Amino acid sequence: MPKYMEIADVLRKRIKDGTYPKDSLLPYQTELVEEFGVSRMTIKNAVNILIMEGLLLTKRGLGTKVLNHSFWGKDTSSVTEYKGLSYQMKQEKRTLTSQVITFEVCFPTTRIQEMLQITAEQPIYHVIRLRILEGNPYILEHSYMPLDLVSGLTKEILEESVYDYLLQDLGYKFAGAYRTFQAAKSDEYDQTYLACQADDPVLELEQIIYLESGRPVDYSCSRNRYDVRGYSMLDMKPDLLQHRKK
Repeated sequence: MPKYMEIADVLRKRIKDGTYPKDSLLPYQTELVEEFGVSRMTIKNAVNILIMEGLLLTKRGLGTKVLNHSFWGKDTSSVTEYKGLSYQMKQEKRTLTSQVITFEVCFPTTRIQEMLQITAEQPIYHVIRLRILEGNPYILEHSYMPLDLVSGLTKEILEESVYDYLLQDLGYKFAGAYRTFQAAKSDEYDQTYLACQADDPVLELEQIIYLESGRPVDYSCSRNRYDVRGYSMLDMKPDLLQHRKK
């Protein structure tokens, strides 16, 4: 990830958790240059991202004002997020809990074999979790993980953070992810656990997380209420970021 995007993530979290309160002024770029040890252009590119997201407003001679609202009107997460929902909400100082609906060891279907690159004889964990944010149903996750890679998984871990367990306890490093988004009809699980109506659409994030070894460690489908959560990605030409303020 480019350095300016890493800094934009830090500034975004500070805005959301109130470190930079709404209607306050962002620290001067010279201060941010010193804090992050980067060039002024890198800071300018990071600030430009947040301006385009509707989180900051810059006026010549008045500084950069914190707006603390996005253009989209709902919770959004970056599609390049790799530390997991628990980490994200902890950074935003929001209370996230997990209800384990299904936790079992079974053998993979043909579809799961393809996604995890395993054989029919290799057992997997099948997990369904309801993620609950501030007491409200948030995301319904259907996950599949190879038993040989994710040894020692417990219900207690599932109620906290699977990614913390993979990255910290097992010492894995993620190499990347393949993600697709699609609209789907709500099913019985969505209607039961996300309080969807039978005719409500859901946004489904399907993803495979890869380790540095190249092996998939997690294949999951996250079901999101259409009116609660979305995902965002900034895709810009580098030269446009460099020259936007000129």
